[in-house]
Amino acid sequence: MSELRIAVIDVKPGASMESQSGLQMLRPRIFGAYRAPADRRKVAAIVMHPTSNFMGHYLIEPLAERGICCMGLNSRYMGNDTLLLMERAIQDLGAGVKYLRNAGYEKVVLIGNSGGAALASFYQAQAETLTATHFPDGDPTNLHADDLPPVDGIALCAAHLGRSRLMRDWIDPSVTDEQDPLSVDPALDMYDPRHGVPYDKDFLARFSAGQQARLDRIEQWTMDRLRVLRATPGAPRDQAFIVYRTHADPRCLDLSIDANDRAPGSVWGDARQVNYSANAMGRTTSLTAFLSQWSSRSQADGPTNLARTSVPVLLLTYTADQSTFPSTRDTWLAAGGDRIRNVDIVGGNHYLAGQPALVPQAADAIAGWAEAL
Repeated sequence: MSELRIAVIDVKPGASMESQSGLQMLRPRIFGAYRAPADRRKVAAIVMHPTSNFMGHYLIEPLAERGICCMGLNSRYMGNDTLLLMERAIQDLGAGVKYLRNAGYEKVVLIGNSGGAALASFYQAQAETLTATHFPDGDPTNLHADDLPPVDGIALCAAHLGRSRLMRDWIDPSVTDEQDPLSVDPALDMYDPRHGVPYDKDFLARFSAGQQARLDRIEQWTMDRLRVLRATPGAPRDQAFIVYRTHADPRCLDLSIDANDRAPGSVWGDARQVNYSANAMGRTTSLTAFLSQWSSRSQADGPTNLARTSVPVLLLTYTADQSTFPSTRDTWLAAGGDRIRNVDIVGGNHYLAGQPALVPQAADAIAGWAEAL
């Protein structure tokens, strides 16, 4: 029988300019919840997301029952990605890895669920070869190799490709005024009933080109604004801004695109309502956080980083997921090469919510893979 334990972990201080986080980025304290098998200390796992609270993650108890210590670890940005820097999130993950190594576990693996997949891949790529010496805005990260002890394997579940790719696939190209969340170009509005489902190829091509064009404009404005701030004596080094309407993926409505077992809609409900909501993916951000997470300059792309790693990889594909698709699976498989193995969890939604019979299948696959490392 395992007992639930709480880990309180102090992370090495970051750069001196980082003072805006409620979790004290100057000397952050992060928290994890874990269950440890009573009789052995062979394998431990960390499941972590850049911002979601995974201290109650659905795999913690099932993996402990199978002999794997599992920790749900929170980053310093838990619940708020406005100022999130992926380079700091991997520093927090490294503190968790050190905690479990110091507890005596022979092997440590990362479980990248949802947005945690790109985080885990970024972490291990940097643990093997540290290249993220600077943030995309040019400031030093002050990361050191001893911040990022390498792990022994990575398991990916319902794995997004990374925040920059999500923004590329989800941003609404029909916005005509970045200051007005109701502005719309009907010719590029996937929610306009005149376009209908299934969407025709010409509309999809125009839609995708419009997404890229809008994202490019925001990224260019971000870089321009940073240059102004940093050239102005006494000005702050960062500022917040809003990106309206960031949930417009045609796959939410057209199930013939990247077909799997999903139902229409979003993982958060009605896709159009999410798109127009006051708080959604990437809605409120800062210049530096946008570059680190959402832009083409992000260093945290999942498949690119996974390809740089050398450890074994397990991929669990949830076949009824509304936000990862067959093309997502194929991209991960190409990045992992002969080190990666896929297991389908048939009928699984994004977090296996309301699907208790499927959780043991995922736990069995991960535990069997981890024990064999």
